[in-house]
Parts: sequence; C-alpha cells; structure tokens
Amino acid sequence: MAAQAAPAPADDLIEVTVDGKPVKVPKGSNVLQACDAAGVDVPRFCYHQRLSIAGNCRMCLVEVEKSPKPVASCAMPAGPGMNIKTSTPLVKKAREGVMEFLLINHPLDCPICDQGGECDLQDQAMAFGSDRSRFTEVKRAVVDKNLGPLVKTVMTRCIHCTRCVRFAKEVAGVEDLGMTGRGRDSEIGTYVERMLTSELSANVIDLCPVGALTAKPSAFTFRNWELASTESVDVSDALGSAIRVDARGPEVFRVTPRLNDAINQEWISDKARFQVDALRLQRLSQPLVRGAGGGLEPATWPRALAAAAEGLARARGHELRGVAGRLADVESVVALKDLLNRLGLAGVDGADSVLLVGTDPRAEAPVLNARLRALALAGVPFASIGAPLDLTFPLLAAGDVVREGWNGFAVLADAAGTVGALDLGFVPGAGARGVAPRAVYLLGADDYEEGDVPADAFVVYQGHHGERGAARADVVLPGAAYTEKFGTYVNAEGRAQSTKAAVGPPGAARDDWKVLRALSEVMGAPLPYDTLAGVRARLAEVAPHLARRGALEPPLWLGADALGVGGAAGKPAADPLATRVTNFYQTDAISRASKTMARCVRARQNPVPGL
Repeated sequence: MAAQAAPAPADDLIEVTVDGKPVKVPKGSNVLQACDAAGVDVPRFCYHQRLSIAGNCRMCLVEVEKSPKPVASCAMPAGPGMNIKTSTPLVKKAREGVMEFLLINHPLDCPICDQGGECDLQDQAMAFGSDRSRFTEVKRAVVDKNLGPLVKTVMTRCIHCTRCVRFAKEVAGVEDLGMTGRGRDSEIGTYVERMLTSELSANVIDLCPVGALTAKPSAFTFRNWELASTESVDVSDALGSAIRVDARGPEVFRVTPRLNDAINQEWISDKARFQVDALRLQRLSQPLVRGAGGGLEPATWPRALAAAAEGLARARGHELRGVAGRLADVESVVALKDLLNRLGLAGVDGADSVLLVGTDPRAEAPVLNARLRALALAGVPFASIGAPLDLTFPLLAAGDVVREGWNGFAVLADAAGTVGALDLGFVPGAGARGVAPRAVYLLGADDYEEGDVPADAFVVYQGHHGERGAARADVVLPGAAYTEKFGTYVNAEGRAQSTKAAVGPPGAARDDWKVLRALSEVMGAPLPYDTLAGVRARLAEVAPHLARRGALEPPLWLGADALGVGGAAGKPAADPLATRVTNFYQTDAISRASKTMARCVRARQNPVPGL
C-alpha cells in the first residue's frame, strides 16, 4: 500500500488568494481545497475528500471575484490568480439562507438523537445559521429504512447530502443505496427493502453529517462526551487498521476509525467496529483448574500456576508443544517461546499490477479490498489464481497464463497475530514432527487442529474468552483482550504497531506476558524480564524491526534464510487454492462471542426480508 503522495512540484502549483492571503495549491484543486490549504474553515455537508463531488448541499458557498453570485466552492476549480472571499456579508447571508432551508424539515430530535454532541448540523447551525425560522408549514416525515442489524435509520433527519450513496458505490463497491423522488419527495433508500451487503457498510455512520444513520447495536446507550478515547490498532484482521477505542469506566462502548493514509485511510470493517460487545461476554475472569469430578473449578493464581507447572513438567523435549492463537501479541509470543526454550524445547521456532493467489481480500481484510478497488478503478490490472472470487471490482481469472517477470509478492495473512509470530520464528522445529505431545500450551489458540492436541495430553489454555480451547484445557489462565493491554502486532505488510489499554482486564485476568513470567518463576526457569520495557528489549534482540513501530519493513519470515526454517517443502495442493475464511463475521474468539456478529450472520443469510 502506498504512503501519502509526495508534495507537488513547483510547476504543478498555482497561486490563489483567500481572504487576502496568497496560497499555492496543486493544479486541479477546487476552491474548497484552496481554502483549507489557507487555513480558512469553510462549512460543508456533502463534500468529502475521498468521495466524488456532489455539490448539492450548497453550504460551502463563497464569493469569487468577477463572479455574479456566490459559488459552491467544492465544485468550482481553483484557477491562477483567483481571488476568493469567504466571510463577506453576501457569503454570510447566503449560508444563513441555506441553513434555514436545511432546517425546514429537520425534526427537533437533538435531546434523543445519538448524534447529539458530534453533529455537523448542530455545530454549523450555531456558527452560520439564524436564531429564528420563518417556516410555518407542516414538516415532512419519511419512513425509516431497514438496512440490517448495524445501521439504524431515522430518515426524517436526512438532509440528502448523498455521502452514504457515494461511499457505497465508489468505496464499498456495492450500489445498495440511492435517491428516489424529487424535491419534497426525495428519499435515500435501497429501492427494495434489503440490508447493506458490504463488509464496510457501517462507515456510512461516520460519514453521515446528521443523525439519520447511527449505530443500531449501541443506540441510546451513551453520550459521546461521556467517553474517554484511546488510540489503538484493530486486530480483527491482519491489516492493522488504526482505530479509536471509546470507553466509559471499565467498559468499551465504541470503536471508530482513526486516520492513517498508509493503511486504512479512514475506514474500518464492520467486524472491527461492532465486535466489541463480546468484550463483556463469555470472559475468563479467574483461573480455573479441572477438579476430581472432571469439571473446571475456580482457583487462586498460586494454585492454578502450580497445577499448570506440574502438568507441563511431565513432558520432556518435543513432548511439550506451544500453540499461539490468532490474536496473540508479539510480547506474549516471545515470552512463550522463551519459556519453552528454557524448558528444553530448543528450535521452537505502490503497484503496477496485482495478482491474488488463493486469497479473498473482501473476506480477509475488507478495508484493503476497498483500497484495491480504488486501484482497479484507476486502471491497474488485477488477476487471481485459485477459487472464483466475488469482489467489488473486475479481475482476470489467470489460471495458468502467468508468465515470468513478476516483480515481487506480498502475503495477506488471515489473522492479526500471524506475521508477528512468524517474524519471531514461532514455527515447529524439525525434531517436533512425528512426536505426539504429552503437554500443550494454548496461547489464545481456539482454532487449533485436532492433531495438535491429543486426547491424553495435558492442556493449559491462556486466553480471554471461554471457548473451544478453554473447554479442552486442564488449567485455564485468564488473559487480557487487545483493548485491555499494551501489545505489539505486525500487520500483513510488515508494519509493527501497538495497541493501548483503554480499560483494565476483568476480575483476576492479567496481561499475557505477565502470566507467562509468573509461570516461569513457578517452574524454576524465570524469564529475564519483569517489565513491558524489558519484554520489548528482548523483542529488539530477536527481531529488531519490532522495536521500530510504525516503520514499513518486509516481514522477516519471507526472507530467503527464514523460508527454510520449517523444513523441506511439501507437495503442491491438488485442490484449488482458496481462502480459509468462510465466515467473515466470525473468525476468532471475540467475534464468535459477539451477539452483533451473530445477528449479521443471520441477516446475511437472508438479506431481503420477507423472501
């Protein structure tokens, strides 16, 4: 993925004047962008820098010298020597008139509207509107639309900016939304009642400048000024989208996108946004030990650690196996690897064309799929090898027509913890093959293969949700979820990023690396670090690029030296290459515990109600 574009050369710049201040902008810029470059705030509702120009709200009116009337700054190209005025009496009166028209049919819902406090219409009505209205007729009302389990609609509040329509068509690639009717009868809808089918559909909530589109799962549960925000990283896929986690007290209420042009721009997937309801469901909040009756019983930390140490000590060498799960951060992975090694188990170890090999970016990383769609619309050719794909842009099913001359490749991992674990060399050593383990340590691993955990093996499960791994375990050690700890994840392009704790873990749960450090002490093989800084210093020794957070570096595991760590290559698969993600909404322990994601699965099975 390309980073931000370089500054335009001087020959590609033009000079305009905004409120008496000269400013240079790239050729092709519009007047609104010139005003932004000059630091002048021009109000807008329909304009968005990542969407096409609509020019239908008329709120961005400015005065241009020699123009007979105010012009819509978003739709007017900036020209050399243009003199732009944004605060003349004519402009102020024009904006006041536009705001009066917008408020004619807008309901007085602010006290009960979920958008209250972060509503563009509220803010701009206060800044640019009048203190009275001359409208005495009956306000219109519009029937609400059922867009599925994620987006709540109150269409009477809609001001017809068409941001949602343009996003669905241009970014998400699904033309589910559109406008019908004219004038007073205009409505935004889906033509026939159906849910939004994009994995990015809930981004229309952020785009909507009013309260017409809001989050259905969290309706009427909080006010935005009650929330404390923490900048973090999404772990629902391997893209590592920048997110903002909003919490009140000990509970996470909302996840929204954070601007990062190099990764997710300003979009996130529906799963990243709404799976957070699972952070308070099916949580492991205290240690558990399997009792004499065969069931798991609550235990203290000393008892649980002693039981785990006793069971793990029965295994020798390659009879002890560690399995890292999809959501494991690199701090906990390096701690697990160091512990296993101390117990005697050494050896645990922008584009001009795009070829997709056995991967489905729409299911595995929807935000990346949106960026690939933008490349396709710009003329970049796409091809695929593997099972047929249902993407949001055309591509060639390449099959055997690939020729020599390919200039590189990137691997799209299907989990947030995959690349970091591989960079740390957390793969089976050659001596582990063919040895049935007597003890298995599952680090958040709920998607393990049955062959990895024999029926008679002693199992320790460390994680944050009571799922498949916890049900199989003899000892359960509660860990922290990604919103509850400072952890490092490496995304699919090799960029190390950190999550930050927005809330604390529930009950007796602790950070994963701390649990492993305490267990190593009980087992008589203490790890050589006691602080997060110490763990990260160890990471810098093992994989130096993990200490350079935010830097884009090729994943170590794709290097020539690392490719041979797993032993001899196997035979190519006889079946067609296909993605392992068959259910986008439920891919890990968090999303499978989410009631909202379960409702999405049911809705996707029948996207048109009544059929």
